[in-house]
Amino acid sequence: MTNPAKQEAQARKADQELLFKGIAIALIGAVILLGPYFARSPAVQELLTGGQVVGWFALVLGIAFLGQYFLRRRARR
Repeated sequence: MTNPAKQEAQARKADQELLFKGIAIALIGAVILLGPYFARSPAVQELLTGGQVVGWFALVLGIAFLGQYFLRRRARR
């Protein structure tokens, strides 16, 4: 038999990890997308402009993780 308190603690830990991943990945995506506007070096601007697809993917993935976190949190209440 499993302990309900232990299951609850594991669920909370998994939710917190999901929240952290969502925030981190969304921030990485935002930095990649906004980087060309703040970079001073033309080489860095060109590099970051070439990574637009990666930036959008990271941003959408991070938002999806955050959405999953909020859905899980709402379902647990």
